[in-house]
Amino acid sequence: MISISKIPLISSLLSPAVLFPTPQLCSHSHSLPSLFSSPSSYTPPSPPPQPNSLNSHYSTKLNIPIKPPSLVPTPHPHPHHHRHRQTLKSPVISGAFAGSGQYFISLHIGSPPQPLLLVADTGSDLIWVKCSACRNCSLHSTRSTFLSRHSSSFYPHHCFQSTCRNLVPHPHPNTCNHTKLHSPCRYEYSYADGSLTSGFFSQEIITFNTTTAQQLQFKDFNFGCGFHNSGPSITGGSFNGANGVMGLGRGPISFSSQLGRRFGNKFSYCLMDYTLSPPPTSFLVIGSEQNDVVGVNSKINFTPLLVNPISPTFYYIGIKSVYVDDVKLRINPFVWSIDELGNGGTIIDSGTTLTLLAEPAYREILTAFKRRVKLPSPAEPILGFDLCVNVSGGLSTSYPKLSFELVGGSVFRPPQGNYFIETSDLVECLAMQPINQESGPSVIGNLMQQGFLFEFDRDRSRLGFSRHGCAIP
Repeated sequence: MISISKIPLISSLLSPAVLFPTPQLCSHSHSLPSLFSSPSSYTPPSPPPQPNSLNSHYSTKLNIPIKPPSLVPTPHPHPHHHRHRQTLKSPVISGAFAGSGQYFISLHIGSPPQPLLLVADTGSDLIWVKCSACRNCSLHSTRSTFLSRHSSSFYPHHCFQSTCRNLVPHPHPNTCNHTKLHSPCRYEYSYADGSLTSGFFSQEIITFNTTTAQQLQFKDFNFGCGFHNSGPSITGGSFNGANGVMGLGRGPISFSSQLGRRFGNKFSYCLMDYTLSPPPTSFLVIGSEQNDVVGVNSKINFTPLLVNPISPTFYYIGIKSVYVDDVKLRINPFVWSIDELGNGGTIIDSGTTLTLLAEPAYREILTAFKRRVKLPSPAEPILGFDLCVNVSGGLSTSYPKLSFELVGGSVFRPPQGNYFIETSDLVECLAMQPINQESGPSVIGNLMQQGFLFEFDRDRSRLGFSRHGCAIP
């Protein structure tokens, strides 16, 4: 989760905090609070037979089915209205107001509902929120922390439940008491930069608006109640304004998986330009047909979503070639491929701000831009950027056109504001960085996605994108 504001927060932009989950789990654990006011308030299920081994390598468990959240019945004045397809929607908010380069989704969780802002992250699966088990909660704002004791529907999974044993990574050692009444499911989820969230894997009721102006509630929604959260990705400047992470990845515990099966196994979003003020309205939409969002007469382009069995969380796409000013760059196609060890490839990640490209491809793109951009360099180099220019001339700046030819024949043509950003007054930089293919995949970050509607069609295993329909659905 490499972050940006508009970007005086250059140090947070260049932190190595990228929100990729890591399969290796940390070896330490924390003492976690008791969430129950009395032993009689909870009776654990009988322990099931122990498996031969508790494999805590979470990535091997991503194909295990999980029961989707149940719709809470509510009276409706128009009983026939349910014949029409419903979709869920929630506003997408730029974190620029808080100095963050992330995009936030509003989630109402608990009974009564507590509103929280979560980082929209297609590069991870777990949904988790900052939690407090406080009794006297005067020091906590209900809009900054989920107050578990203040919700009548909060329910931590028991550590013997299959949901706990099979779906989330656990701390080491992970004690699960056979006799203790309250032995909740402890999770520990780590990211590539060492950031870590740990707490209780739990269930709650969430409340959502629909595109038909209703409010729907879903029970049995699985999430992490995070009591210990550390590391630059989830506590530093990039996380300002956020109360947790909404994992939208392909695994069964992600937000899109838990709710998507009820709404067509599809979701879409639009990330609006973070520099616009006031920010335009856009939404995360769960279950929308692309024509509902984009409009029947608007063109949407598609490219296949690829699968990497080693990293099943991510939404991989295939890049065939890259063009600068319509000139094809000499990049070996192997640079974009996923090798037999699962390295390489390219993912779409809303939780990373800058675009990260495999080193050989990055160097070719950087060279092409340097040849064509004739503006003067700033007096002082900008840490972490290889190409920056001084735009003090007062004229509108025009940069070379960048385009990506994708598998399936579609072409992604971002506007120049998606790959050249203002890092300080009158200085603009190329918003890309190189990445070693063994360190992770190439990443199309959220800056590069601005102004496009992206539709993740999981049943058809394809990604749609369009410059149209990037507003109120």
